Amino acid sequence: MNPTELILKNFEKVSSIPRGSKNEAAIRNWLIEWAAEHNCTSRVDAAGNLVIYAPASQGYEDRPTLILQGHMDMVCQKTLESTHDFTKDPIQLIRDGDWIRANGTTLGADNGIGIALMMSLVEDESVKHPPLELLLTVEEEMGVVGADNLDPSLLSGKTLINVDSETEGVFTVGCAGGGSVNITLPVTWEMQKQDEVAFGLKVSGLQGGHSGEDINKFRTNANKLIARLLDEIQRNTPIRLSTLRGGTARNAIPRDAETVFVCAKEHVALCKEKFSAIQDTVQSELAKTETGLVLTLNEINSKSIRVISQSETQAAIRLLMALPHGVSSMSADMPTFVETSNNIGVMELKEDGLSIISNHRSSVFSRLEEITRRVETVAWLAGAKTERTKIFLPWQPNMESPLLKQCVDTYRGIVEEDPKIELTHGGLECGIISDRCGGLDTISMGPTIRDLHSPEERLFVPSLAKTWKLLLGILGL
Repeated sequence: MNPTELILKNFEKVSSIPRGSKNEAAIRNWLIEWAAEHNCTSRVDAAGNLVIYAPASQGYEDRPTLILQGHMDMVCQKTLESTHDFTKDPIQLIRDGDWIRANGTTLGADNGIGIALMMSLVEDESVKHPPLELLLTVEEEMGVVGADNLDPSLLSGKTLINVDSETEGVFTVGCAGGGSVNITLPVTWEMQKQDEVAFGLKVSGLQGGHSGEDINKFRTNANKLIARLLDEIQRNTPIRLSTLRGGTARNAIPRDAETVFVCAKEHVALCKEKFSAIQDTVQSELAKTETGLVLTLNEINSKSIRVISQSETQAAIRLLMALPHGVSSMSADMPTFVETSNNIGVMELKEDGLSIISNHRSSVFSRLEEITRRVETVAWLAGAKTERTKIFLPWQPNMESPLLKQCVDTYRGIVEEDPKIELTHGGLECGIISDRCGGLDTISMGPTIRDLHSPEERLFVPSLAKTWKLLLGILGL
């Protein structure tokens, strides 16, 4: 079996096991069994992180231990038409030429293909390698929770290769830091009046994507867009919200959003008129960037539904309108690199109020604090409560890294050209793990994956062979 087939076979096995964030127990237990079957031992820490210890190949016993690292969880996103249940259904893989995608869901190559690469290195007896520590963390997609709580006693190696990057031929040497603000705008509930008509408004078919890697690609945020539509309607006729929801992950640009609201019967025609006007405007604006966009407004036959007041509806819409989203600033040192951004990832009108999650990233810690404060201030002005998650520091690059030099030399020898050395606006666990372990020489690499954190996620199959050769070259030095 050639390496690409072996990697894809293992990726299919990994994909058969549900592994959304906080639901990693099944994949962890399966990997523990797999390790035992391949003469490897394993340990799990209190946070749920797993380390598999692969003995050195004959003749490589005296080589320094190398850590290979990835994460077990995946972002769970699907199309509106999909009936996939991420808690129990396997990911359905579809081969489409040189690409592999899933059937209406995220593929989970982030970071399932990293797991498959590690497994294949152990299974292929022709591969010569030093002692390996395969570190697989939990809840990476929830804010690098596993890495932040890693028990450092699990690891003895001082060199770490993270296999969670998404472009073959690129070595990632640093990443943005990040954190989130959870916002709650209090509301009270009452019943729909007899002279009010209910409407359902939906935004669907947007591209979505990774809130770090895709934030500068002109992809529309469904939560922000539906707020704009509602604002145009409520500026001309009083409305009251009954439901409002959009997005399912703080680190994914929302693709879909929906709301139910009521207005007085005498304003029905005006409501439809204003929606039609803003619909034409938005679709004209986004004709080139969001070709799949669908905006719908339909009357709903409802006897009586719960709604919030007109003033609370105005406050909710204005808060969503005012909250920043997207690129806040580009890097002065690297003009093509996004320095600071935020993503209004999830919103939902709940029993106790409108809940909003704003996720922030920056390669400069002071700017990360600034964007966090900006979001908090907007929320406070609207009368909302805020709660921060833990803020993670940026992973700062070490251009004098021996591992980086080794990787660059190996790449040149195999590909006969220079690799790219980059920072990423996405989040990686390298810096956090290094800090937990008292300082490691770290780098990140991986095969090519596109449109992460969306149902359009896909893996470029030819990049697997190049990534494999590079890993073997590094392991054999």
